[in-house]
Order: sequence, then structure tokens, then C-alpha cells
Amino acid sequence: MNGADTAWIIVATALVLFMTLPGLALFYGGLVRARNVLSVFMHCYAIACLMSVLWLAFGYSIAFGGGESGYWGGLDKLFLNGVTADSLSGTLPEVLFFAFQMTFAIITPALIVGAYVERVGFAFVLTFSGLWMLLCYAPVVHWIWGGGMMADGGIFGEVGVKDFAGGIVVHETAGLAALIIAVFLGPRKNRTTPPHNPGYVVIGAAMLWVGWFGFNGGSQLAADGGAAMALTVTHISAATASLTWALWEKIKYGKASVVGLVTGTIAGLASITPASGFVGPVEALAIGAIAGILCQEAVNLVRNKLKIDDTLDVFAVHGVGGIFGTVMIAAFGHGSWVAQLGALAIVGIFTTVVTIVLVKLVAAFTSLRVDLETETNGLDLSVHGERAYDMTS
Repeated sequence: MNGADTAWIIVATALVLFMTLPGLALFYGGLVRARNVLSVFMHCYAIACLMSVLWLAFGYSIAFGGGESGYWGGLDKLFLNGVTADSLSGTLPEVLFFAFQMTFAIITPALIVGAYVERVGFAFVLTFSGLWMLLCYAPVVHWIWGGGMMADGGIFGEVGVKDFAGGIVVHETAGLAALIIAVFLGPRKNRTTPPHNPGYVVIGAAMLWVGWFGFNGGSQLAADGGAAMALTVTHISAATASLTWALWEKIKYGKASVVGLVTGTIAGLASITPASGFVGPVEALAIGAIAGILCQEAVNLVRNKLKIDDTLDVFAVHGVGGIFGTVMIAAFGHGSWVAQLGALAIVGIFTTVVTIVLVKLVAAFTSLRVDLETETNGLDLSVHGERAYDMTS
């Protein structure tokens, strides 16, 4: 065990959890109507709790168990069987590696929340999220990070797919799942209401930005120069994408909005995620500059041309950003085109099939969408019996 590595990953674990609670909750919560903000908080918080339990019970073993299969890790580490305070994973206590990866298993299904806010059934949210994490996310983790079929020496040869912190594992899977659920749900009855609290959005985005240093810098799993470079390029990409998003918005619409500025931040962060362990500052600058425009155009494509109500643009920002960053690894010569594109295709098909099956299965036993009266009155009071704001005082 290395004390410096251990100390850094303890901090990184806290930072990644901070991304979901409260970062993502505030970012998403500010973007919805006032009558639905608590439901967004509830979704993010409840998912964090449920994924933690499921990761302990099954997820970690599926992703990082000692099984010889290239497809899944087996069941030998259910409930951390055989893992003690003295067990090591590289230079880290294995229980810390478990906790760090648990925070990734929390935020990935939580990202999907943005696609179905304001109209989804709460039982569907929990049931789908739990099954999806175990049957879609955890196997993909094993394929790429757990020594599975896409790692070095796997189906792509000696040098496997490069995905440093989750462009494929986190952002492609969550983005595609979000798009599919949005299609099944159909659009909200009123899609034109602006964000009820842009201040929440800015605060949440800022928390995500800070937390992303643990997300990407922590993925080095060491306190060294690689972690420092990952952190630095993450910041550069986020800053650059924020500026290009705002500039492109100004050119197209005559005004640059604060919500647009911080959405550009998230686009830059998602895009640098897979590449953050391989590129330098100038390459990060290029990734961020393109991401701010590319993801904004993807929002326009999904929302206005395809007419899909992916409410908070999960696919356009996270899905497109993660895919773009994964491709740029090969474009900059840090990975194989065959491996990068092949992994994107395989994981994309797998995610699509599993998500469609799970949506249909879970919808057969729970309400996928709330009724019109509940949607009109808002999920906060109708589903959870609470209001975010006392309008009478």
C-alpha cells in the first residue's frame, strides 16, 4: 500500500460522490419547473443510496471479480466476500478501490435522470436504475476496466480500447439509455417552460466541475504526475468549451446565456473524460473548443429536428461528448482507431438492446409515466407530498 496514493483516492472518492450529491441534483433541479425540483433531488438521492447497496451486493463482483471470463467478473466478491482492510488493489486498499468505483456506479444511472424528469414514475426510476446498473453498466466496466474482453490483450489485440475515466463506460452508456427512455416516454405536455432557477444550475455545474477533478484525476489511481496532468487537462477542456458554447450561442441567437455557458462546461468535461489520461494541455484545448460547438449542435438536432424530449439534453451533452472524446484519442495518435470505434460500436449496441429490454420489462410492472393530472400538478406534491417553495409566505 502507498500512503500518498491512498490519501489522494480517499479525496477523489469524496469528490466523485460530491458530483452527484449535491452537484448533479442542483444542476438538474434548477433546470426543471419549480413544482418538480424536489422530485429531481429525490431521484438523484435515492439512486445514490440504491446503487451503493447494489454495488456492494453484486455490482463490484460483476465488474471487478476474479472470474476468468472476458464478459463478466463472476460472483466471487459478492458483498465484498474475501476483501478485508488489508486486501490490496494495486497500491490501494481494495475496499477503497471498491468505494471509488462505487461513486462511478452512482453517477452513471443518475445522469440518465435528466432525460425523464417531470413525467416519470418513481418506482420505474428505482427499478430500472438498479437493473440497468447491474446488467448494462457493470458488465461494460468489466470489459474495459476490469480486465475483460476489450482490455489489453483482448479482442482488439495487445493494446485495447483507451477510456481513461469513462467516455464509453459512463457517458456513452448513460447518454444512449437516456435517449431511449425519452423516446419511450414521449414528450412532456409543455416543453417550453424555462429553467425555474438558473442559480441552482450554475452552482450545480460549479460543483460538478470541482468534483470532476476526482473523477478524472482519481482515475490515475495514484498520486503522481499522471493524476496532475489529468486534472489540468480536465480544467482546460471545461473552460474552453464554456467559452465556445457561449460564443456560438451569441453568434446564432444574439445572446449568451448563463445556462448555456455552464452547459458548455459540462460538455467540455464529458468530452475530456476518456482522453484525460492520454492528452496534453494543447490537445485538451482543441477538444474543449470543438465540444462546446459540437454538443450545442447535438442539442439542436435532438430537441428541434428529431423532436425527442430528452429533457435536460443528456445524450447531446454526455453521450455525444463522451463519444467525441473517445474518438479524439485515436485522432491524436494515442490509441487505435479499430479499438476506439469498435468499442463504441459494441458498447452502443449492447447498451441499446439492454436498455430497450429493461424499459419494456420494468414498464410491464410499474408505471413508466405518470398520469396527466400528476404531470400538470407537478411530481413534488403529487408523488412525494412536499413542495420546494412555500408560495404563501
